[in-house]
Amino acid sequence: MFRETFKHDFYPFKNQNEIDRVRKITKEDIINMNGKHPSIPNIRLDVIRNDEFEMVMITDMVKRIIDSDRLDKKVVMIMCNPCPTYRQVAYMLRELNVNCRNVKFYMMDEWADEDGNIAPLSYKAGFGYAFQKFMLSGIWDLGFKEENFIYHSNKITPDYSKMLEQDGEADIVYSGPGWPGHLAFIDPVDDWFKPTMEEYLEQGAKVASLHPLTIAQNSLHGGFGCSGDISKVPPKGAMMGPRDAMKAKNVLDMHGITTAGSRVAWQRLTSRLCIFGTPSQEVPASILQLRKNPTHMIMSENIAETIKTDEIFQY
Repeated sequence: MFRETFKHDFYPFKNQNEIDRVRKITKEDIINMNGKHPSIPNIRLDVIRNDEFEMVMITDMVKRIIDSDRLDKKVVMIMCNPCPTYRQVAYMLRELNVNCRNVKFYMMDEWADEDGNIAPLSYKAGFGYAFQKFMLSGIWDLGFKEENFIYHSNKITPDYSKMLEQDGEADIVYSGPGWPGHLAFIDPVDDWFKPTMEEYLEQGAKVASLHPLTIAQNSLHGGFGCSGDISKVPPKGAMMGPRDAMKAKNVLDMHGITTAGSRVAWQRLTSRLCIFGTPSQEVPASILQLRKNPTHMIMSENIAETIKTDEIFQY
């Protein structure tokens, strides 16, 4: 008899009962949770209109930076994959004439080659390069200090988590899961797996291999030509560690990635595993459920949509 579910060797999460369970969670189920995670009190869970989704992140960033100026208080922010959205943040800060002297940006991750060499700021597909282009170029004249831009490099990454600790840990982490459930570039690969969850959660920043799904996912990004050219995507990354996410004072975890704004989304099932699945090393972003500090998870309406087959629509 032909099987209808399959265990693929390249993907470590093979709990089919868990996959089947979260797949059945409908959009109505999520909306009826009324902004609350079904079992974790310190997680706020909201479904946001597709056309308003980015505004949650933008508003949170702008508010924190304004408060750092108004209250004359340092704010430490771990910034996710830079995108043109950061231009809007910089624009608002300029228009409001916000002084950014107290802002400290840590880049969440960066690319690395097969030998573990971390991409320099000149690498045009790099996250540090993009963050400079879209965010920092707009706020240099607002009092932002160059030494407060912490990006991954062969020199900095080994001390990244220690630097965060010395800074009192991150005030906010902006995150969102990748196709294999990664948090930052923390993928379900041997470089991260530990015998116990306690050991797993204690790991700091490092260079590690990337999962094939992460490489395939990123081959669709503009920086690599939007064409599935996996030969352009680096095989490794430098990234924050699980301990950095666990110790952060706040996390804004965003689930809203679709294919070029269409209803096609690899994130729809992945997000359900991350938000509602049992926390496991095989789905790294699921560890956010174990945080003791506040976590705000947001799903776009598109990602919250009920998962169902469509015999007419293909790619």
